[in-house]
Formats: sequence, structure tokens, C-alpha cells
Amino acid sequence: MNSQIFRSASRAARSFLFASASKSAPPFAGGRAAVAAVAFRDKVPALTSFFGRAGSSNASSGWVAGALAIPAAVYMLQQQEVHAAEMERTFIAIKPDGVQRGLIAEIISRFERKGFKLVAIKLIKPSKEFAQKHYHDLKERPFFNGLCDFLSSGPVLAMVWEGEGVVTYGRKLIGATDPQKSEPGTIRGDLAVVVGRNIIHGSDGPETAKDEVNLWFKPEELVSYTSNAEKWIYGVN
Repeated sequence: MNSQIFRSASRAARSFLFASASKSAPPFAGGRAAVAAVAFRDKVPALTSFFGRAGSSNASSGWVAGALAIPAAVYMLQQQEVHAAEMERTFIAIKPDGVQRGLIAEIISRFERKGFKLVAIKLIKPSKEFAQKHYHDLKERPFFNGLCDFLSSGPVLAMVWEGEGVVTYGRKLIGATDPQKSEPGTIRGDLAVVVGRNIIHGSDGPETAKDEVNLWFKPEELVSYTSNAEKWIYGVN
């Protein structure tokens, strides 16, 4: 929630700066600055009292002036830190069947085309004991041993992907556990047939993602960097 507030504030402040810098409109005037302030007030209702209440005769000028008084302080709130705080990371693994079928490039390209960023990758053959740790939440299920046997039967491409909403949308890209119930356009819907050979694994939630990333990767194996494409994926006009 805080990261959303910070981002809304920084976007609004950016609009203020652009509007103030414009030669066609005087600083603190209406136009884009006012529009931005409206968006700022609506997106960050907790600050409404600071800018002025909606019903007041001076409400418009109050919150515009108040917003503009925040100036670069909000936008300069370490934009990169705010951006980084919103980024999620998820664990994605191409299982032995996906590796053996030569689907690595196809699967990676789908995540890249969506706009997610690869921050860790390695090809490993996990032991059965390691597979048991990975599937520990399924140890009471009758298929647990078979699942672990399969994951440890060949090379697995382990990856960590980063992006806004990557945990939830990563699961959408993958599709339902049973390929026959997966929508066309998803990885499993397009590339797999039966549930026992569904080619890919993805973390099912933020906490699971953290646990799985920590299980499969050491901290020094995760790379933090800014992609040149990010301004085209997350940028604000």
C-alpha cells in the first residue's frame, strides 16, 4: 500500500514539474498541474486534509498549492527506491520434460515479451532430497513421491523473474495445473497435454516465492539491475 502511495505521489510530482517547466503555461497555473493535482488528491486520499477539503471554496487552490509545495521532494523520494519497492520476484522452473523437449527459449521469450526481467538463472539436476524440500507442502499427498522422482529425473532450469505483479501474472502466463484445463495462449495450454508432464512450475504466492527463491538460489546469485526497457514498460507520460 505504501509503495502505491509513493508511486502515485511521485507521478503527480513529475507532472507538476513538467507543467511548471513548460513555457506555454506559467508555474502554479491550471492545466496539467491542476489535472495532476486532482489525480494526486484522488489517489492519495489520506493527504486530502493537507491539501484542503473538497467542499471548501478554496479547496482547488488549497490542494494544488499544497501539492506544488511538496515539489521535487516527493518526486525525488528516491524514484529508484520507490520503483524497486514495487517490484516483485517470483520463482519459475522449467521441469525436466520442458528442458528435454527444447522449450527453454519459447518459455523465456513469453516472460520477456510480457515485460518481466530475468534476474537469476541456472541449469541444475536436483536430488530427490532437494525435490522433497521444494514440494514439502505436498508431502501428505499420494502423488508426492512420484512428483519428487520426476523433478529429480533430469535437468531443471531454475529462474527468478522480476516485475510488477509478476507472482500473480506469472501464474496466468503458465496456466492451470492441468494442461487440459489451461486456456489457449498460456504456456501449459499451448505446450503441454497431461498434468504429469506440465513442463513448468511457478510460485503460487508472494510468500511461497520468497521461500522458493531462497531454496534454489544463494543471495549472491540474484542480480539487481535496471533494464533499458523499463522506461518503456513502466514509464509515465
